[in-house]
Amino acid sequence: MSAASPTITAAEAAAGFKLGSFTATQMVEASLARIAEHDPSLGAFTSVTAERARAQAAILDARRGRGEDCGSLAGVLFAVKNLYDVAGEITLAGSIINRDHPPANKDATLIAHLEAQGAILMGALNMGEYAYDFTGENAHYGPSRNPHDPAHMSGGSSGGSGSAAAAGLVHLTLGSDTNGSIRVPSSFCGLFGLKPTYGRLSRAGGFPFVSSFDHLGPMCRSALDLALAYDAMQGEDPRDPMQASRPVELATPSLGEGIKGLRIARAGGYFARGAGAEVFDTVDMVAHALDAERSVELPEAHRARAAAYLITMVEGASLHINRLRTRPLDYDPDVRDRLIAGAMVPGAWVVQAQKFRRWFHDAVLKIFEEVDVIIAPATPCRAPLIGQKNMLLDGVETMIRPNLGVFTQPISFIGLPVVCAPIWSDGQRLPMGVQIITAPWREDIALRVAHDLACKGIAYAPVARL
Repeated sequence: MSAASPTITAAEAAAGFKLGSFTATQMVEASLARIAEHDPSLGAFTSVTAERARAQAAILDARRGRGEDCGSLAGVLFAVKNLYDVAGEITLAGSIINRDHPPANKDATLIAHLEAQGAILMGALNMGEYAYDFTGENAHYGPSRNPHDPAHMSGGSSGGSGSAAAAGLVHLTLGSDTNGSIRVPSSFCGLFGLKPTYGRLSRAGGFPFVSSFDHLGPMCRSALDLALAYDAMQGEDPRDPMQASRPVELATPSLGEGIKGLRIARAGGYFARGAGAEVFDTVDMVAHALDAERSVELPEAHRARAAAYLITMVEGASLHINRLRTRPLDYDPDVRDRLIAGAMVPGAWVVQAQKFRRWFHDAVLKIFEEVDVIIAPATPCRAPLIGQKNMLLDGVETMIRPNLGVFTQPISFIGLPVVCAPIWSDGQRLPMGVQIITAPWREDIALRVAHDLACKGIAYAPVARL
């Protein structure tokens, strides 16, 4: 029997609670104790909703005592990036400007979906200011640190989500991914992370960054946990006008089918250069495990990244223009300067970038007529040191902050679903992630591949040794 601990997987927690191995109250108290012990040195949480969690746990324990079905995630603990609305809490979005906002009066939809299945909210998590970050460093609230080596970055902008899940403070976390902000911290912190298809999961109650790129999704320590969380969060939501009108399509039932019959290729060209040899050695190892002998090239991927960067700047600036006028000194200077630059981009450039976006989308979908899965690096390096400004990529000194998403941005650009799978090399204290990319709405296939890699011992997400 599993003991009540946030260091076990979500699936183990749900099974243990159902069997009566522990109470939800015991699980919550174990998490609160672990947060109190370790979070001061990690900087993952911005607020801990202890009383709410205790109240939820008491309700679950009473329901189980009456023999009621408490849901597929009953006894599972989760926390959310602090751009998710939590009723009674201020949605900071990593900013000191937002501290002046009133508390949210309603939970984000994905929180409500998880709670409907018995999951228990433990709090809100640190993040890069307004989600415009790849490092996990916040100028106002401090960095969220990598639990596997706290001198290193957790990745961003969902840095607290990566740190809390990898440290075993909770069983799973929710983040957001605009240009890579689930996949970068998943890669750095050694987690399974899912960026779903654009429009698949509701974004209602999430503070926006770039509306045409924003995705919300889970991060956790097993592919099964990822599938369980993803299934629980599906469902149409009239509060999100950009959500696609699609039925619930569960991924958990097919998770164990393996890779038989799947046409798997690795991304070449742009995705096979511009990083150190160890990055591509990691992809080689995954390709070998998946019998992926074929290589495909996403045409003009370098332009896709450039266009994604431009649209990000412009859409982000349009959201912040009033705050930039009235409170410019309350921004992290790096964030402020990029937003100001976006406000000055000529409109004709944006039109061209959007035209190219449609072309790139159609070109990539043609590739998925020939293959089912494409694997590619998630990040161009392992987690850099906190405060590090530059790195060597392929022998060229490169700025870190804008370039950690070099392999994730072209995929977000057209909203494809991706699972980031954590890969560990012998003798390395820090992991590296590989993207498992599929056609729109085929999250189930990406999760199958990730689970297959886990079953083969290639991908795994151990709790950090704190």
